[in-house]
Amino acid sequence: MNRKMILSIFATICIIGLAACTAAPAIKTTSVSSNANSTSTLVCSAGSASASLTSELTEGPYFTANSPERASLLEDGMKGTKLVITGYVYTTDCKPVANALLDFWQADANGVYDNSGYTLRGHQYTDANGRYQLTTVVPGIYTGRTEHIHVKVQAPNGELITSQLFFPGVVQNDSDGIYNASLLLSTQSSSDGMQAQFNFVVPAP
Repeated sequence: MNRKMILSIFATICIIGLAACTAAPAIKTTSVSSNANSTSTLVCSAGSASASLTSELTEGPYFTANSPERASLLEDGMKGTKLVITGYVYTTDCKPVANALLDFWQADANGVYDNSGYTLRGHQYTDANGRYQLTTVVPGIYTGRTEHIHVKVQAPNGELITSQLFFPGVVQNDSDGIYNASLLLSTQSSSDGMQAQFNFVVPAP
């Protein structure tokens, strides 16, 4: 094999190698821990035309009727991680429900409920597009339970659904006898706390 042929073969190999490097983009890897952000497909999203009713769970012993109407449960000096939950209320055919009732109550960051007043308790109504937004804090854990937020949801003149919302990556989820994975919030970190999403599905009136 002469020198000219060797140089030609070498040049061909270099060209092929350069093309391969150009065509293959760098692979971006992400390390996710059990307590990291969690994203999941929300019901009635991505063009869905139907969905199952939101799972019902026990009301528990700490519900108080006649909570104040408010979209923010935060109060001055309240400890804990700020949490903003947004989402929609739909019927089973994925039609948004305007003026739907949502009544929330929860423990504080230490896992304690206010059973004499209305701290971390409040109700609100969805807007004309069926959207709601709740500003609160991440609830603490108390013996026998995992992190959760209680909620009652109802379309105008419709059937009331009582349920609870849960947080991904919480160790106590596995040992909580009430926990339901279908009620997990889709969460992500924000500059001042945490953001979450959840869509409810209620019976049509």
